[in-house]
Amino acid sequence: MTTTVHVGGASPYDVLIGRDLLDRLPGILGDSVERVALLYAGELGEQAELVAQALQDHYDVHAFGLPSGERTKTYDIVVQCWEALGELGFTRSDAIVTFGGGATTDMGGFVAATWLRGVRVVHVPTTLLAMVDAAVGGKTGINTGSGKNLVGSFHEPAGVICDLATLETLPREEFVAGLGEVVKCGFIADPEILRLIEETDADDLTPDSPVTAELIERAIRVKVDVVVADLKETGGADGHPGREALNYGHTLAHAIEKHTDYAIRHGEAVAIGCIYVAELARLAGRLDEETAARHATVFAKAGLPTGFGGAEFDDLIGAMRVDKKARGSVLRFLVLDGLARPGILAGPDEELLREAFAVVSR
Repeated sequence: MTTTVHVGGASPYDVLIGRDLLDRLPGILGDSVERVALLYAGELGEQAELVAQALQDHYDVHAFGLPSGERTKTYDIVVQCWEALGELGFTRSDAIVTFGGGATTDMGGFVAATWLRGVRVVHVPTTLLAMVDAAVGGKTGINTGSGKNLVGSFHEPAGVICDLATLETLPREEFVAGLGEVVKCGFIADPEILRLIEETDADDLTPDSPVTAELIERAIRVKVDVVVADLKETGGADGHPGREALNYGHTLAHAIEKHTDYAIRHGEAVAIGCIYVAELARLAGRLDEETAARHATVFAKAGLPTGFGGAEFDDLIGAMRVDKKARGSVLRFLVLDGLARPGILAGPDEELLREAFAVVSR
């Protein structure tokens, strides 16, 4: 059975969740497209061939394998893609399809956003992380030496296909890492996600389980609701931080990723970052002790790390200061004022930052 989550707004599109959905690609791309550039994670060559086969009866398909993970999100790779599109004579009536994890989606989306100031793109995410995070919402980006996703744009896709069958070939550790973003959605907006994880044995959280399908749909709906209300992160209504809420835990997470040269998986870093800001909010008098403590419990139940001993606070604070939520020299953190009640903590005392970090560095 296929579930359709509609994303409204100025450029509406659908997110399809189900199995064996590749035959839906031509219907999303449309009849006006002539050429399709298939940008895929290099290690997925065999599976990418199936995507190409689903397209080749309808379009002139050109497939390009990309480096794995964050190594693809560089200026050099983007330029190579631009040059390839130029050689193909790619026009605004042509399209890009991405096939891979969140890094492929981020970089491929950025190429689509910048080629001729924007061409049609459809994302086919193959990891849990990409399904619930990178593929939905129109954010694109690449990394620089200063940090993660500091160069990018907003470019909404024409559609997203979450084929759950692709998760069955995902290494277990990658699947578990993707749960970091799912749990995050439970804390900022949908506590039912937390209940489902708390009441499900970790061994039963598998790619083919009904619980996993429900968790994916719920996390996607959280992101869609937030993005539709605040696409470009200008702020929400009635004091809600808007799209910034999706960055819960990401200030420390991105700093950890940069410090480790992305050796730690994004979802793992997000788990640590969420536990950190929960403790920061508790110390600042914003969050009750029970909800703060629940963070470590739920992330651990999902199989995610609850601490990080790979750096000192002074090793990470510089990266946190160039976080996208910072304003000038003022650090801003997405925190909770209660379960599913996100807010902003601006300019906390550095002593509080250090005290909170002590909790995750044990």
